[in-house]
Formats: sequence, structure tokens, C-alpha cells
Amino acid sequence: MTLPLWFESPFPLWVQLTVVGIWLGSVGFLAEYLSRSHRSSPEIVRKVVHIGVGNVILLAWWLQIPTWLGVAASILFSAIAYLSYHLPILSSINGVGRKSLGTFFYAVSFGVLIAWFWPMEQPYYAVLGILIMTWGDGLAALVGQRFGRHPYSLWGMKKSWEGSLAMALISYIISSLILFSVQGAIWQTWVVSFAIALAATGLEAFSKYGIDNLTVPLGSATLAFLLVSWLA
Repeated sequence: MTLPLWFESPFPLWVQLTVVGIWLGSVGFLAEYLSRSHRSSPEIVRKVVHIGVGNVILLAWWLQIPTWLGVAASILFSAIAYLSYHLPILSSINGVGRKSLGTFFYAVSFGVLIAWFWPMEQPYYAVLGILIMTWGDGLAALVGQRFGRHPYSLWGMKKSWEGSLAMALISYIISSLILFSVQGAIWQTWVVSFAIALAATGLEAFSKYGIDNLTVPLGSATLAFLLVSWLA
């Protein structure tokens, strides 16, 4: 039986699992070290994991991880993340003084985007959405906490204009780099990236209970896909 293209990969499965495993293990080791050394706040540790794990989508793109493997991993980690909401596990990720399903939505977003764009052979949209969530949302929170001097409030959530500006800038850079690698330096690349940056910033600002880990990647990837298709 001939497997569909999105199911195949030039790399053996053991190579894919080894590379991804080494990367995730390194992120986990770093987070555990920072947590035990007490040199970093729980929020810093959480963002190290948030950003570090998110970059695995680049490995999945490069290694051409098959759809079934990406979705299966998402289901597994979604289940673990949901259990961690009720049980004292993943303490280095959840121990930031607030109760949230953000880690669960984080894992779900991987599965949804991989299941959508991998079979279409357009994985870069999934990569775009995930990286905006990991880098944009992750660094925006840190910038807001460290440099936020102009706060505002939405639905009882405290935000800062500095953090939102960081979210917009990082989202624009990520979108531009990915779309540039796919379609080149055409005007659509810069216009679509600008629209994505605005949308991602708005979704991050208005989302509560950690659901921005779902709305930001899905919203960014969907908007990118629709605009590029429309403007092509």
C-alpha cells in the first residue's frame, strides 16, 4: 500500500523521535535546573518551557514529522496537561500562582494545526501560529512584567501597552520571516504579516483563562491562510 505524501518522511521514525526527545529533554532539564537553583522566578521557568517546547514545531517541520505522530503527541500531552490542572504534576510549568488551563490549550493547539495543515502540505501555517503563540505571547508577558509602565485592564486582566507592543512586533517578525521563506519578498508578505500581528495582539489581549494559547495560534494561522489565499 502506498502511503500519502503527508504520511511519509525522508527521516526514519527513530531519528525523528530521538531528535525531538533530545530537544524536549534539554528544555525540561533547563527548566528543572532553574527551578531548583532558585535563580529564576516561577514565571521565568514557565516561559522557558513555553518558548522552548514551542520550538519543537520547527523540528517537526524540518523532520517532516507525519501527521499521525504529531496529533498523537498532542493528544498525549493534552491529557497530561489536563490532569496537571487537578493533580500536583508539571509543577515547574503550573506553579505561577494562578489556576489556568493554558497548558492544556497549548498542547491542543499543536494537534489542531498539525491535523489541519500537515495533510494540506502547508505546514508553515501551523509553524507560524505556534511560534507566534510561543515567542509572541511568551516574551510579551515578560516585557510587560519588566518594562510595563503603562497598564490597562480588559475583563479584569491586567495588561500593559509595552507588553502588547512586544506581542505585535514579535508576531510581525515571525510572520514576515515564515512568509518570506515561502513566497518571497512580495508585498503580500508584509501586508499579511501586519494584519496577523494586529490580530494576534488583539486575541492575546482579550483572551482569558489561558485560552490565548488556543486563540492566538489558531487565529494567526487561519488569518494567514485566508489572506494569502485571497491575495494570491
